[in-house]
Amino acid sequence: MGLTTRILIGLVLGVIAGLGLGEGGVKFATTWVGPLGTIFMNMIKMIIVPLVFSSLVVGVAGLGDIKKIGRVGVKTLVYYLATTAVAIVIGLILGSLVVPGAGLTVPGNVKAAAKAAPPIMKVITDIFPTNVLDSMVKANMLQIICFAMFFGIGAVAVGEKAKPLMNICDGLAEVCYKIVGYIMQFAPIGVFGLICPVVAKNGPAVLLPLLKVIVCVYVGCFLHAVIVYGGLLQCVGHFSPIKFFKTIAPAQLIAFTSCSSSGTLPVSMQCAKKLGVNDDIASFVLPLGATINMDGTALYQGVCALFVAQIYGVELTAAQYGVIVITGTLASIGTAGVPGAGFIMLTMILTALGLPLEGSALIAGIDRVLDMPRTCVNITGDNMVAYLVDKSEKERK
Repeated sequence: MGLTTRILIGLVLGVIAGLGLGEGGVKFATTWVGPLGTIFMNMIKMIIVPLVFSSLVVGVAGLGDIKKIGRVGVKTLVYYLATTAVAIVIGLILGSLVVPGAGLTVPGNVKAAAKAAPPIMKVITDIFPTNVLDSMVKANMLQIICFAMFFGIGAVAVGEKAKPLMNICDGLAEVCYKIVGYIMQFAPIGVFGLICPVVAKNGPAVLLPLLKVIVCVYVGCFLHAVIVYGGLLQCVGHFSPIKFFKTIAPAQLIAFTSCSSSGTLPVSMQCAKKLGVNDDIASFVLPLGATINMDGTALYQGVCALFVAQIYGVELTAAQYGVIVITGTLASIGTAGVPGAGFIMLTMILTALGLPLEGSALIAGIDRVLDMPRTCVNITGDNMVAYLVDKSEKERK
């Protein structure tokens, strides 16, 4: 039985147990069942900082000589990061319109409070840390991501002398991946422990928002593919979006069913060849996209971050919306390829916003259902960028 199936079973059993206990069993659920969820969330919090730092450093350094990569690398990164930012905005818009967490409250004494909106320039300057260790202790995600990117770029510039250090970072990243795998094995029990007290307190009313979240993510992924990808193909690439989607349909189906961008890569390469993309461009853009392009996941972050804020009764400020966009965009590089990457990204964004991570437990049980459309969107974006970059390079000749 797969992990996602076990997590879904844990969610269902938690809902059933919570409904069975009812309001009279809230104390029992909070005292004896809730700690299982607390242990799970503590383990997630434990690994976030070393995971983000090590994986992002390795990801940035893995790009190689940035000067050598030249135009192709710059174009690829701009397309990937720009479309990721747009995807988060679409998720935030849908989350604001549908309001999936409206009317839902969570039990316990932990309540989130919206932070005062700082000036936009303070938000920008606060991205750059003055003390990296302090940023890590306080789990300041934006500052950790900023330092990790500079660290990776510096390692690339130093070259051979930095290889021992990069081997250490690579080893740390692999250890973190393994630990995340262990933690996710405990996820079914953790989800059970987190959802049971919530359902016991709120009853069936807690279930409707989950359906709203699913609808938001699926509709958002469809709109992003049609409007953003289709628009870029039509306006920039002068290529029929319908023909494009028909050509890459095999890769989309594999991605939708497997929920793995890396696993879909061989099929994506074949589809890119049918689109007329040169092999050298496809062999660079598509593997890079499987690593750092997470448009579907980013859109999911926008919806889920608003969902968690809404169930805690938090009105997010304009600056906090900006934090979601910046953190989600940059984090898409640092968490790619990690088991449970979408869930890890969500905890990073919630941490950056100062929201309780316990709210993410409601999302964990339906993560597989949400993973299907977002992976499909991810690989669609990979092929779209490969086509546009290849076309621009051909036009220079």
